[in-house]
Amino acid sequence: MKPHTVVAVVGLALGLLVADAADVWARAGSGGSRGSRSYSAPARPSPASPTTPSSPSRSLNQPASPQRPGFFGGGLMSGLAGFAIGGLIGSMLFGGLGGGLGSGLGGFGGLGLLEMVLIGGGLYFLFRFFRNRQAQSPQPAYAGAGSTSAYGAGSERSWGTGGGATAEMPAAPSDLERGMSNIRTMDPGLDTSAITDHARRVYFVVQQAIGMRELAGVRDYLAPEMATVLQTQCDRLRGARHTNRIEQLDIRRAELSEAWQEGGRDYVTVLISATMLDYTVDDATGAVVEGSRTATQAIEDFWTFTRPVGNNPWKLSAIQTA
Repeated sequence: MKPHTVVAVVGLALGLLVADAADVWARAGSGGSRGSRSYSAPARPSPASPTTPSSPSRSLNQPASPQRPGFFGGGLMSGLAGFAIGGLIGSMLFGGLGGGLGSGLGGFGGLGLLEMVLIGGGLYFLFRFFRNRQAQSPQPAYAGAGSTSAYGAGSERSWGTGGGATAEMPAAPSDLERGMSNIRTMDPGLDTSAITDHARRVYFVVQQAIGMRELAGVRDYLAPEMATVLQTQCDRLRGARHTNRIEQLDIRRAELSEAWQEGGRDYVTVLISATMLDYTVDDATGAVVEGSRTATQAIEDFWTFTRPVGNNPWKLSAIQTA
């Protein structure tokens, strides 16, 4: 055989092998429809938020920690100190250090000018003392806020160390929480665990159906667009005389990651993590043509389900690989 003929034959054989491998899909294949989100990557579940913060931060309107007063610091001691100093100066100016309170410039009905000055000074310092006490009294953490929380003032949580307080506003709902809230307006009893349990069950029976290359027993679980994708996969396996095997399937996690409504339909997406033996064999020889009989694979897929708005059965509408 001429060299160029050998090259052509080898190239044709490799081309057929690649084309044949492209037709072999391990487990349920990707595809389907997620409505307006079909061309966007599914969101992963958010990590759980801690129930209590580890170190609450200081609010902008939290009163600052009081400073330790000095020797003549504010308050009553400041007033008394000023009063004593005033009396000492007055005694030196008007009556000498040894004079009594009534021996200044003379009496006015038994009350001297110096006594009147000292009494007036004392009243002034007492007035300043009580006014400062009122001004330094701690205010509620929400005082002066420009708006009221949608959850009410009672929903604000305060944290105290040394009498201080911080206002913690409730966290804004996530996209998933908003979506579930909208779905529950027409199905108030819907539980997220019911959705994830349904996803687990459908995941298992669909993998079995792909292994048998027959969807008759699972069509009630499939939306039309996903039924078309999986039927095409079964037809390709049958045409290639190949069989996909799924063994030791262990679903480790099924968690809701997205929920929304559009066009009169509810949509939810579930992240499914599993381990399995996933391989494809040739029907005639039993040889493995893809995958491994012994090497366990870790799989993450996003399975999206849809239904008409309301308490209706969920049907698989899309599969996307994580």
